[in-house]
Amino acid sequence: MTTTANLTARQRFNHAVRCQPVDRAPMWLMRQAGRALPEYRKLKEKWTFVQLCQNPELAVEVTLQPIRRFGFDAAILFSDILVIPEAMGQKYHFKETGGVQMDFAVTSKADIEKLSVEHVVERLNYVEQALKMLRKELGDQTALLGFTGSPWTLATFMMEGASVPKYGRALQLFREDKQTFFALLEKLTAAVTVYLKMQIATGIDALQIFDSHGGHLAPTEFQEASGRWTNQIIASLGGKVPVIHFSLGTHGNWPDLIASGANILGIDWQTDLAEARKIIPAHIAMQGNLSPVLLAEATPKAVAAETNKVLETMRGRPGHIFNLGHGLTPAAKLENIQALVDTVKNFK
Repeated sequence: MTTTANLTARQRFNHAVRCQPVDRAPMWLMRQAGRALPEYRKLKEKWTFVQLCQNPELAVEVTLQPIRRFGFDAAILFSDILVIPEAMGQKYHFKETGGVQMDFAVTSKADIEKLSVEHVVERLNYVEQALKMLRKELGDQTALLGFTGSPWTLATFMMEGASVPKYGRALQLFREDKQTFFALLEKLTAAVTVYLKMQIATGIDALQIFDSHGGHLAPTEFQEASGRWTNQIIASLGGKVPVIHFSLGTHGNWPDLIASGANILGIDWQTDLAEARKIIPAHIAMQGNLSPVLLAEATPKAVAAETNKVLETMRGRPGHIFNLGHGLTPAAKLENIQALVDTVKNFK
């Protein structure tokens, strides 16, 4: 019999996402694999970001780097949300100056018609291989997470064709021509669904849907432009693994998020955690929400103090996964990440 006194990291994570008792909050960090780690930067001297994603052995190595260094309870596959548009026929690369560039922007019905869902799983075989290898490597010791971007967030990138200061084209299409907008979102929803079903079949413990651009929508628009499509995906997965829904800047939409079908809601750093705790039902787990800026700009002592505050706020609440309120930045200091890890592990 497993008690909370002898949980493995994987068991701790799996208990917490189901709001079951744990010895302490499990932890992982969004973007924990990659830019902040010197061992990752060394690999980047030889390989591009896309090459690292598309080579299963290299993707496994990058995924495992933060687990070896910090002992997080969960590993998240090193990949990118834009593998979906690429598998549908819209390739991307990262510019030397930073940001994403896609081969073309989706700007017309004809562009949408060219996108194909048919070969998504086949074209993303490198993700399947990496996840299978990771499951074997991590065994029963560490949880493994898969992920995807939400259809809305993917559409915002696809319609701009690049990283841009202001993502306006998808919103304009939604407001001016819903029929065409829905045609794109239907394809994306189908692609994301088959992609996640493939990930589930590899043995992942949970998956996260990133709706990073959800906050670009007015609260009155959120459900129709983003929420309904994510809900459809979650429903189609049939509860086979727990789903984390991280929707940035949309916590004015608590009723919609609570009704999404997600087992865990990611809480962004701009949201008052104590208020969120009062609103979110006890059967839904909560993930978050330390500000990532602290890890780049504060001292280890300050990081430990703020980490403690998050943990105190969630004390006694089953189903808390410690995380940041957005992704780890490249400027995050290793000593600050270590201070966070030590504080979570030693919290009583």
